[in-house]
Amino acid sequence: MSTIGFIGLGNMGGPMARNLLKAGHDVTVFDLSADAVAGLKEAGASVAASAGDAASGVEIVVSMLPAGRHVEAVYGGEDGVIARAGSGTLLIDSSTIDVATARSVAAMATDKGLAMVDAPVSGGVGGAEGGTLTFMVGGEKDDFARAQPILENMGKNVFHAGGAGNGQAAKICNNMLLGISMIGTAEAFNLADKLGLDAQTFFDISSTASGQCWSMTSYCPAEGPVPTSPANNDYQPGFAAGMMLKDLRLAQEAAAQSKAPTPLGNEAASLYGLMEAAGKDGLDFSGIIKMLRGDL
Repeated sequence: MSTIGFIGLGNMGGPMARNLLKAGHDVTVFDLSADAVAGLKEAGASVAASAGDAASGVEIVVSMLPAGRHVEAVYGGEDGVIARAGSGTLLIDSSTIDVATARSVAAMATDKGLAMVDAPVSGGVGGAEGGTLTFMVGGEKDDFARAQPILENMGKNVFHAGGAGNGQAAKICNNMLLGISMIGTAEAFNLADKLGLDAQTFFDISSTASGQCWSMTSYCPAEGPVPTSPANNDYQPGFAAGMMLKDLRLAQEAAAQSKAPTPLGNEAASLYGLMEAAGKDGLDFSGIIKMLRGDL
């Protein structure tokens, strides 16, 4: 078992840290939320006084932070993770951030002789709690090999996407596709309803026809067909619309920098931006169907 410093105990990071404890690792945690820290301490974790302290004297550091600026702040500086981590420490950042920042921070770590991978996740809070996340990992092959068994304690699928930053690239491309797909699925169910075709009948047909997709068969935005989907729980989030909007905006930044045309990705970001403007970005991202219906 490994000694691990875990930084960032939010809706995703908290359950991930708990799964590392369940796997038998010695975990030291840090978060700005005293309540989040207290919950992990009760579960058996040690508590660090700062992010730098969490990185000191451990073999591995895992972080799950909100945005690129937080990753830069936590890893950089005189009391940051890179400065405080010992020789040979492996750094794993599972935050979803822009590709440029991921590569910049990885270069900082490399300059200090530390190994680092970016390992953003897919699977939402349910996946974090159940240990079924998918990890998309960017970094050197040897560093990926070291990270893989740790990531497997928190997820079901672990993929090496290539060099530094490629985990972030895979994540934002995947979530751009998901956002576009969800809007298309919601539009189709809304149109079917307007044309007098009930949701279950349309689902039974389209889920076995050429319109079939994950957004329909696993996460249907219409009430009824998929009992476990947020549509049947007042659109309480497994993955909030605000988080989808964050990823779509990251995809648009990357598209602009790489000069890749993404007209549907741009439109998806605009539509989820309308949910944000309406103050409904706390709903699940499948709740976009409510906006299409005029229910927001």
